[in-house]
Amino acid sequence: MEMGVAIVVVSLFVAGNGFGQQPNREEELEILRDEISTLTLQLRRIRREKGGLKGQLEQTVVALNLQEKRVSEAREAGAIAANSLARIENHAKELEQDLITKRRELRQRLSALYRIGRQGYLRLILSIRSEQDLLPGIRQLRFLATRDANLLGRFMSTQSELEKERVEILDRREEVDAWVELESVRLAQLSRLQKQQRSIMARLVREGSALSAQTERLRRKEVKLANFLDFLYGRAGSPLSGTSMNRFKGVLDWPVQGTVTTGFGPRTDDRYRTKVPHNGLEILTQPGNQARVVFPGKVLFAAPFQGYGFTAVVKHPGRFFTLYAGLERLQVQQGDMVSLGTVVGRTSDHLYFELRVENRPVDPKEWLR
Repeated sequence: MEMGVAIVVVSLFVAGNGFGQQPNREEELEILRDEISTLTLQLRRIRREKGGLKGQLEQTVVALNLQEKRVSEAREAGAIAANSLARIENHAKELEQDLITKRRELRQRLSALYRIGRQGYLRLILSIRSEQDLLPGIRQLRFLATRDANLLGRFMSTQSELEKERVEILDRREEVDAWVELESVRLAQLSRLQKQQRSIMARLVREGSALSAQTERLRRKEVKLANFLDFLYGRAGSPLSGTSMNRFKGVLDWPVQGTVTTGFGPRTDDRYRTKVPHNGLEILTQPGNQARVVFPGKVLFAAPFQGYGFTAVVKHPGRFFTLYAGLERLQVQQGDMVSLGTVVGRTSDHLYFELRVENRPVDPKEWLR
Protein backbone atom coordinates (compact mmCIF):
# COMPACT_ATOMS: atom_id res chain seq x y z
CA MET A 1 0.00 0.00 0.00
CA GLU A 2 2.80 2.40 0.98
CA MET A 3 4.67 1.63 -2.23
CA GLY A 4 1.50 2.28 -4.27
CA VAL A 5 1.01 5.73 -2.73
CA ALA A 6 4.63 6.59 -3.50
CA ILE A 7 4.14 5.57 -7.14
CA VAL A 8 1.07 7.83 -7.40
CA VAL A 9 3.03 10.79 -5.93
CA VAL A 10 5.89 10.17 -8.33
CA SER A 11 3.57 9.91 -11.32
CA LEU A 12 2.20 13.38 -10.56
CA PHE A 13 5.73 14.78 -10.78
CA VAL A 14 7.02 12.90 -13.77
CA ALA A 15 3.97 12.68 -16.03
CA GLY A 16 5.07 13.26 -19.58
CA ASN A 17 8.76 13.22 -18.66
CA GLY A 18 10.90 10.15 -19.29
CA PHE A 19 13.55 9.17 -16.80
CA GLY A 20 16.14 9.49 -19.53
CA GLN A 21 15.68 13.28 -19.47
CA GLN A 22 17.35 13.63 -16.06
CA PRO A 23 20.62 15.21 -17.34
CA ASN A 24 18.61 17.83 -19.29
CA ARG A 25 16.58 18.64 -16.19
CA GLU A 26 19.77 19.13 -14.19
CA GLU A 27 21.07 21.55 -16.83
CA GLU A 28 17.76 23.43 -16.89
CA LEU A 29 17.86 23.71 -13.10
CA GLU A 30 21.38 25.20 -13.22
CA ILE A 31 20.24 27.72 -15.86
CA LEU A 32 17.26 28.65 -13.67
CA ARG A 33 19.52 29.20 -10.68
CA ASP A 34 21.85 31.41 -12.72
CA GLU A 35 18.84 33.49 -13.82
CA ILE A 36 17.64 33.71 -10.20
CA SER A 37 21.06 34.99 -9.13
CA THR A 38 21.07 37.63 -11.91
CA LEU A 39 17.51 38.80 -11.13
CA THR A 40 18.29 38.99 -7.40
CA LEU A 41 21.20 41.35 -8.08
CA GLN A 42 19.05 43.41 -10.48
CA LEU A 43 16.29 43.73 -7.87
CA ARG A 44 18.78 44.89 -5.23
CA ARG A 45 20.13 47.54 -7.62
CA ILE A 46 16.65 48.87 -8.45
CA ARG A 47 15.70 49.03 -4.76
CA ARG A 48 18.91 50.95 -4.08
CA GLU A 49 18.68 53.39 -7.00
CA LYS A 50 15.01 54.00 -7.76
CA GLY A 51 12.13 55.30 -5.67
CA GLY A 52 8.55 56.44 -6.12
CA LEU A 53 5.72 54.51 -7.74
CA LYS A 54 7.63 54.09 -10.99
CA GLY A 55 10.53 52.55 -9.08
CA GLN A 56 8.13 50.34 -7.11
CA LEU A 57 6.51 49.15 -10.33
CA GLU A 58 9.89 48.36 -11.86
CA GLN A 59 10.77 46.48 -8.68
CA THR A 60 7.60 44.37 -8.86
CA VAL A 61 8.22 43.56 -12.54
CA VAL A 62 11.67 42.18 -11.68
CA ALA A 63 10.41 40.61 -8.43
CA LEU A 64 7.60 38.82 -10.32
CA ASN A 65 10.06 37.50 -12.87
CA LEU A 66 12.37 36.40 -10.05
CA GLN A 67 9.53 34.70 -8.16
CA GLU A 68 8.37 32.89 -11.30
CA LYS A 69 11.90 31.56 -11.70
CA ARG A 70 11.90 30.46 -8.07
CA VAL A 71 8.63 28.62 -8.55
CA SER A 72 10.08 26.95 -11.64
CA GLU A 73 13.19 26.05 -9.64
CA ALA A 74 11.10 24.36 -6.93
CA ARG A 75 9.01 22.58 -9.55
CA GLU A 76 12.05 21.42 -11.53
CA ALA A 77 14.01 20.34 -8.46
CA GLY A 78 10.94 18.51 -7.19
CA ALA A 79 10.58 16.70 -10.50
CA ILE A 80 14.26 15.70 -10.41
CA ALA A 81 13.84 14.39 -6.86
CA ALA A 82 10.68 12.54 -7.90
CA ASN A 83 12.44 10.95 -10.87
CA SER A 84 15.25 9.85 -8.57
CA LEU A 85 12.70 8.47 -6.10
CA ALA A 86 10.99 6.52 -8.87
CA ARG A 87 14.27 4.96 -10.01
CA ILE A 88 15.22 4.00 -6.44
CA GLU A 89 11.79 2.48 -5.83
CA ASN A 90 12.01 0.50 -9.07
CA HIS A 91 15.43 -0.76 -8.05
CA ALA A 92 14.07 -1.65 -4.60
CA LYS A 93 11.30 -3.66 -6.27
CA GLU A 94 13.88 -5.56 -8.31
CA LEU A 95 15.89 -6.22 -5.15
CA GLU A 96 12.77 -7.45 -3.35
CA GLN A 97 12.03 -9.88 -6.17
CA ASP A 98 15.65 -11.00 -6.22
CA LEU A 99 15.54 -11.43 -2.45
CA ILE A 100 12.38 -13.55 -2.70
CA THR A 101 14.10 -15.83 -5.24
CA LYS A 102 17.26 -16.12 -3.15
CA ARG A 103 15.21 -16.78 -0.01
CA ARG A 104 13.39 -19.60 -1.81
CA GLU A 105 16.68 -21.16 -2.96
CA LEU A 106 18.18 -20.78 0.50
CA ARG A 107 15.13 -22.34 2.11
CA GLN A 108 15.42 -25.32 -0.21
CA ARG A 109 19.10 -25.80 0.67
CA LEU A 110 18.42 -25.47 4.38
CA SER A 111 15.59 -27.99 4.08
CA ALA A 112 17.94 -30.42 2.37
CA LEU A 113 20.56 -29.96 5.06
CA TYR A 114 17.94 -30.37 7.75
CA ARG A 115 16.88 -33.69 6.29
CA ILE A 116 20.49 -34.86 6.44
CA GLY A 117 20.59 -33.91 10.12
CA ARG A 118 23.33 -32.47 12.34
CA GLN A 119 26.88 -32.46 10.94
CA GLY A 120 25.29 -32.85 7.55
CA TYR A 121 28.48 -32.41 5.47
CA LEU A 122 30.43 -34.71 7.84
CA ARG A 123 27.78 -37.41 7.55
CA LEU A 124 28.02 -37.19 3.76
CA ILE A 125 31.79 -37.78 3.97
CA LEU A 126 31.34 -40.72 6.32
CA SER A 127 28.76 -42.22 4.00
CA ILE A 128 31.41 -42.72 1.29
CA ARG A 129 31.98 -46.52 1.11
CA SER A 130 35.19 -46.93 -0.91
CA GLU A 131 38.50 -45.17 -1.31
CA GLN A 132 37.84 -44.70 -5.03
CA ASP A 133 34.74 -42.65 -4.22
CA LEU A 134 36.49 -40.57 -1.55
CA LEU A 135 38.19 -37.92 -3.72
CA PRO A 136 35.18 -37.32 -6.02
CA GLY A 137 32.98 -37.25 -2.93
CA ILE A 138 35.13 -34.63 -1.26
CA ARG A 139 35.09 -32.53 -4.43
CA GLN A 140 31.32 -32.84 -4.56
CA LEU A 141 31.03 -31.80 -0.94
CA ARG A 142 33.33 -28.81 -1.52
CA PHE A 143 31.17 -27.73 -4.45
CA LEU A 144 28.01 -28.01 -2.39
CA ALA A 145 29.50 -26.11 0.56
CA THR A 146 30.84 -23.34 -1.69
CA ARG A 147 27.51 -23.09 -3.48
CA ASP A 148 25.60 -22.86 -0.22
CA ALA A 149 28.04 -20.24 1.18
CA ASN A 150 27.74 -18.14 -2.00
CA LEU A 151 23.98 -18.43 -1.93
CA LEU A 152 23.89 -17.26 1.68
CA GLY A 153 26.36 -14.42 0.94
CA ARG A 154 24.30 -13.18 -2.04
CA PHE A 155 21.15 -13.35 0.06
CA MET A 156 22.69 -11.28 2.86
CA SER A 157 24.23 -8.80 0.39
CA THR A 158 20.90 -8.32 -1.37
CA GLN A 159 19.14 -7.88 1.95
CA SER A 160 21.70 -5.25 3.04
CA GLU A 161 21.41 -3.38 -0.27
CA LEU A 162 17.62 -3.40 0.00
CA GLU A 163 17.79 -1.87 3.48
CA LYS A 164 20.01 0.92 2.17
CA GLU A 165 17.58 1.55 -0.70
CA ARG A 166 14.68 1.78 1.75
CA VAL A 167 16.56 4.40 3.77
CA GLU A 168 17.30 6.29 0.54
CA ILE A 169 13.61 6.11 -0.42
CA LEU A 170 12.63 7.76 2.87
CA ASP A 171 15.19 10.54 2.30
CA ARG A 172 14.01 11.10 -1.26
CA ARG A 173 10.37 11.23 -0.18
CA GLU A 174 11.26 13.90 2.37
CA GLU A 175 13.09 15.84 -0.34
CA VAL A 176 10.09 15.60 -2.71
CA ASP A 177 7.72 16.72 0.06
CA ALA A 178 10.04 19.64 0.89
CA TRP A 179 10.11 20.83 -2.72
CA VAL A 180 6.32 20.46 -3.03
CA GLU A 181 5.87 22.57 0.10
CA LEU A 182 8.40 25.16 -1.11
CA GLU A 183 6.64 25.40 -4.46
CA SER A 184 3.36 26.06 -2.65
CA VAL A 185 4.98 28.80 -0.53
CA ARG A 186 6.57 30.42 -3.57
CA LEU A 187 3.29 30.32 -5.50
CA ALA A 188 1.62 32.14 -2.60
CA GLN A 189 4.41 34.73 -2.65
CA LEU A 190 3.98 35.09 -6.41
CA SER A 191 0.25 35.69 -5.92
CA ARG A 192 0.98 38.43 -3.36
CA LEU A 193 3.46 40.08 -5.73
CA GLN A 194 0.88 40.02 -8.53
CA LYS A 195 -1.65 41.73 -6.24
CA GLN A 196 1.00 44.26 -5.23
CA GLN A 197 1.76 45.01 -8.86
CA ARG A 198 -1.93 45.49 -9.67
CA SER A 199 -2.23 47.84 -6.69
CA ILE A 200 0.80 49.88 -7.81
CA MET A 201 -0.51 50.07 -11.38
CA ALA A 202 -3.89 51.26 -10.09
CA ARG A 203 -2.12 53.90 -7.97
CA LEU A 204 -0.11 54.96 -11.00
CA VAL A 205 -3.31 55.36 -13.00
CA ARG A 206 -4.86 57.42 -10.21
CA GLU A 207 -1.71 59.49 -9.78
CA GLY A 208 -1.48 59.97 -13.54
CA SER A 209 -5.08 61.18 -13.63
CA ALA A 210 -4.46 63.53 -10.70
CA LEU A 211 -1.27 64.82 -12.29
CA SER A 212 -3.04 65.27 -15.60
CA ALA A 213 -5.75 67.30 -13.87
CA GLN A 214 -3.11 69.34 -12.02
CA THR A 215 -1.21 69.88 -15.26
CA GLU A 216 -4.39 71.09 -16.91
CA ARG A 217 -5.06 73.49 -14.00
CA LEU A 218 -1.54 74.89 -14.22
CA ARG A 219 -1.84 75.21 -17.98
CA ARG A 220 -5.14 77.07 -17.67
CA LYS A 221 -3.59 79.26 -14.98
CA GLU A 222 -0.66 80.17 -17.25
CA VAL A 223 -2.99 80.71 -20.23
CA LYS A 224 -5.26 82.93 -18.15
CA LEU A 225 -2.31 85.07 -17.04
CA ALA A 226 -0.97 85.26 -20.61
CA ASN A 227 -4.39 86.32 -21.90
CA PHE A 228 -4.61 88.97 -19.21
CA LEU A 229 -1.17 90.31 -20.13
CA ASP A 230 -2.25 90.34 -23.78
CA PHE A 231 -5.22 92.42 -22.71
CA LEU A 232 -3.01 94.83 -20.75
CA TYR A 233 -0.57 95.06 -23.64
CA GLY A 234 -3.40 95.97 -25.99
CA ARG A 235 -4.54 98.72 -23.65
CA ALA A 236 -1.06 99.93 -22.73
CA GLY A 237 -1.30 102.89 -25.08
CA SER A 238 1.74 104.70 -26.44
CA PRO A 239 5.23 103.64 -25.41
CA LEU A 240 6.73 105.26 -22.33
CA SER A 241 9.34 107.90 -22.89
CA GLY A 242 12.82 107.45 -21.52
CA THR A 243 15.80 105.15 -22.01
CA SER A 244 14.79 101.74 -23.33
CA MET A 245 15.21 98.84 -20.96
CA ASN A 246 16.81 96.97 -23.86
CA ARG A 247 20.13 98.75 -23.20
CA PHE A 248 20.41 97.18 -19.73
CA LYS A 249 20.21 93.49 -20.61
CA GLY A 250 22.27 91.43 -18.14
CA VAL A 251 22.79 94.22 -15.57
CA LEU A 252 19.36 94.57 -13.93
CA ASP A 253 19.05 93.93 -10.20
CA TRP A 254 17.04 90.95 -8.97
CA PRO A 255 13.55 91.86 -7.78
CA VAL A 256 14.08 90.03 -4.47
CA GLN A 257 16.77 88.13 -2.59
CA GLY A 258 16.24 84.38 -2.76
CA THR A 259 16.86 81.13 -4.62
CA VAL A 260 15.37 80.14 -7.97
CA THR A 261 13.41 76.92 -7.49
CA THR A 262 11.79 76.75 -10.94
CA GLY A 263 13.44 78.26 -13.98
CA PHE A 264 12.07 79.69 -17.19
CA GLY A 265 10.59 77.29 -19.72
CA PRO A 266 8.11 74.39 -19.77
CA ARG A 267 8.16 72.15 -16.70
CA THR A 268 8.38 68.44 -17.47
CA ASP A 269 7.31 65.66 -15.11
CA ASP A 270 10.00 62.96 -15.31
CA ARG A 271 7.54 60.15 -14.58
CA TYR A 272 4.78 61.02 -17.04
CA ARG A 273 6.63 63.30 -19.49
CA THR A 274 3.86 65.91 -19.25
CA LYS A 275 4.71 69.56 -19.91
CA VAL A 276 3.32 72.75 -18.38
CA PRO A 277 4.27 76.18 -19.73
CA HIS A 278 6.28 78.31 -17.32
CA ASN A 279 7.05 81.83 -18.50
CA GLY A 280 8.97 83.16 -15.51
CA LEU A 281 11.01 82.36 -12.41
CA GLU A 282 9.84 80.95 -9.06
CA ILE A 283 12.08 82.54 -6.41
CA LEU A 284 12.12 81.11 -2.89
CA THR A 285 12.51 83.94 -0.40
CA GLN A 286 11.88 84.93 3.20
CA PRO A 287 8.29 85.98 4.00
CA GLY A 288 8.02 89.77 4.30
CA ASN A 289 10.97 90.54 2.00
CA GLN A 290 10.64 93.59 -0.22
CA ALA A 291 9.96 92.98 -3.91
CA ARG A 292 11.44 95.84 -5.93
CA VAL A 293 10.89 97.15 -9.46
CA VAL A 294 13.86 96.21 -11.70
CA PHE A 295 13.48 99.27 -13.99
CA PRO A 296 11.52 102.55 -13.99
CA GLY A 297 8.01 102.40 -15.42
CA LYS A 298 4.28 102.64 -14.88
CA VAL A 299 2.04 100.27 -12.90
CA LEU A 300 -0.62 98.85 -15.24
CA PHE A 301 -2.14 96.45 -12.71
CA ALA A 302 -1.97 96.07 -8.92
CA ALA A 303 -4.54 93.72 -7.42
CA PRO A 304 -5.15 90.04 -6.57
CA PHE A 305 -5.09 87.72 -9.58
CA GLN A 306 -6.66 84.26 -9.38
CA GLY A 307 -4.05 81.57 -8.74
CA TYR A 308 -1.22 84.10 -8.17
CA GLY A 309 -2.26 86.15 -5.16
CA PHE A 310 -1.42 89.86 -5.07
CA THR A 311 0.11 90.78 -8.42
CA ALA A 312 1.69 93.87 -9.94
CA VAL A 313 2.38 94.45 -13.66
CA VAL A 314 4.76 97.28 -14.63
CA LYS A 315 5.26 98.73 -18.11
CA HIS A 316 8.76 99.98 -19.01
CA PRO A 317 10.25 102.06 -21.83
CA GLY A 318 10.94 100.04 -24.94
CA ARG A 319 7.61 98.12 -24.65
CA PHE A 320 8.83 95.87 -21.81
CA PHE A 321 6.60 94.39 -19.09
CA THR A 322 7.61 92.96 -15.72
CA LEU A 323 5.27 90.98 -13.47
CA TYR A 324 5.56 90.41 -9.70
CA ALA A 325 3.15 87.77 -8.29
CA GLY A 326 2.65 85.79 -5.09
CA LEU A 327 2.94 88.91 -2.92
CA GLU A 328 1.61 88.98 0.63
CA ARG A 329 0.51 92.60 0.13
CA LEU A 330 0.92 95.42 -2.39
CA GLN A 331 2.58 98.81 -1.84
CA VAL A 332 1.75 100.36 -5.25
CA GLN A 333 -1.46 101.17 -7.06
CA GLN A 334 -2.55 101.02 -10.68
CA GLY A 335 -1.34 104.12 -12.55
CA ASP A 336 1.64 104.80 -10.24
CA MET A 337 4.88 105.86 -11.88
CA VAL A 338 7.69 103.90 -10.23
CA SER A 339 11.44 104.41 -10.26
CA LEU A 340 14.22 101.83 -10.13
CA GLY A 341 14.07 99.92 -6.84
CA THR A 342 10.58 101.00 -5.84
CA VAL A 343 8.99 98.45 -3.48
CA VAL A 344 5.92 96.98 -5.18
CA GLY A 345 4.99 94.83 -2.20
CA ARG A 346 5.98 92.36 0.50
CA THR A 347 6.58 88.73 -0.42
CA SER A 348 5.07 85.55 0.98
CA ASP A 349 7.55 82.66 0.92
CA HIS A 350 8.11 83.02 -2.82
CA LEU A 351 7.91 85.46 -5.70
CA TYR A 352 6.87 84.70 -9.26
CA PHE A 353 8.65 87.04 -11.69
CA GLU A 354 8.13 87.46 -15.43
CA LEU A 355 9.79 89.66 -18.02
CA ARG A 356 8.24 90.28 -21.45
CA VAL A 357 9.50 92.00 -24.59
CA GLU A 358 6.73 93.09 -26.99
CA ASN A 359 4.52 90.86 -24.79
CA ARG A 360 6.74 87.86 -25.57
CA PRO A 361 8.03 86.08 -22.45
CA VAL A 362 11.83 85.85 -22.20
CA ASP A 363 14.15 84.24 -19.67
CA PRO A 364 14.61 86.83 -16.89
CA LYS A 365 18.02 85.38 -16.00
CA GLU A 366 19.38 86.75 -19.27
CA TRP A 367 18.47 90.26 -18.08
CA LEU A 368 19.41 90.05 -14.39
CA ARG A 369 22.92 90.19 -13.00
